[in-house]
Amino acid sequence: MRSPRNSWADMSKPQRTELYFRWSLYSLPLLVLPVTLIAAGPRTDLSDSTGTVRTSLLVALAATLLSLRACRTSLDHYLKRPTDHLRWLAVTGAFAVAGSWAVLLIEPHSGGADGSPGAAFTFTVVTLLLSSAFGPAAIVLSLPRAALAAIGGFLLVAPAMVLAGYGVARTAGQLVGALIVLPVLGGTCRSFAWLTAAVWELDAAREAQSQLAVAEERLRFSRDLHDVMGRNLTTIALKSELAVQLARRGREEAADQMAEVQKIAQESQREVRDVIRGYRTADLHAEAIGARAVLRSADVTCEIDLGEDADRLPAAVQSVLGWVIREATTNVLRHSEADRCLIRLRTEDGRAVLELENDGVPAVPFPSQGSGTGLRGLRERLAAHDGELTVPTVEAGVFRMLATVPLPR
Repeated sequence: MRSPRNSWADMSKPQRTELYFRWSLYSLPLLVLPVTLIAAGPRTDLSDSTGTVRTSLLVALAATLLSLRACRTSLDHYLKRPTDHLRWLAVTGAFAVAGSWAVLLIEPHSGGADGSPGAAFTFTVVTLLLSSAFGPAAIVLSLPRAALAAIGGFLLVAPAMVLAGYGVARTAGQLVGALIVLPVLGGTCRSFAWLTAAVWELDAAREAQSQLAVAEERLRFSRDLHDVMGRNLTTIALKSELAVQLARRGREEAADQMAEVQKIAQESQREVRDVIRGYRTADLHAEAIGARAVLRSADVTCEIDLGEDADRLPAAVQSVLGWVIREATTNVLRHSEADRCLIRLRTEDGRAVLELENDGVPAVPFPSQGSGTGLRGLRERLAAHDGELTVPTVEAGVFRMLATVPLPR
């Protein structure tokens, strides 16, 4: 069994936020039983099996359990997950009304009607029972329907208050009190659900932004290839067709056309290599600036220190280090919940050392340590320049990567 600490560490930020708001929502129905005990005060003699207090406590306990289940299913429905929320809302509402009737009809036998202290206790219990049913309903119902549900619940309880001898005035006062408490409770429950959904929507938007960035890069590459190859391939096709027609007629010009086709094909190869070379080239300064912009858009504080030696590095070294920054930025966005990131370049012992560090690493092993294709590709690029990539062990929750490349003497 995993410990709570490890389970929390394995969660993403949206999952942690949902867990926090979910239990904040659950805390509202969990208050029903303690508030009932406080309202009972010195009357908490549970040995009296016919008393209002014991009945109220049992009803409050059952209402708490039903309300917790209803809150869970209502929140899941608000987050667009499959659930049977309507059934639990109906059960919770019906039990709140039935429990209110039970508490109210027992009170006259205990001498709590009219202005006695027992009347205030009974009013408190009834309000708590109605609140336990109204909170989950306010999450999934619209404002007019939630208001109708609150008024309807009280109208179903009002006859029991009249039968218990509380009179029309006290019943109307209870209605006014309920109309003050229930909207506040409903707004609180709805706010918890709305904030949870907003966090998940922001996380989905962040993922969509990353996917759009990748799609845009693919479109840019495809446009470059289309611009380079489209005209040349069309010319090759036309000249090849012309050469076929001339060859069938026995014309000597067919050889000239094929020679031009060969020349255009060679030129196309050169242009494609230029496009790929430009696509595969990474500028150190440009990648650092791009990494800062991308990380800031993801609310990650990025500190960059390239020093004064960056401009004096050979072009090949700058290019391969630029690729390291690009891949490291991708890893930070994909595999961590970072709040800060550090990119530092220095030279020591005739080698350029690029240090990259970020926090927010989950407790499970970092995906790119060893098996990831991204870092494996970087190691291959660095190896082509006699460089190496290392991942030293640091404190928990932090990932550090060192890329070193020897400098020419």
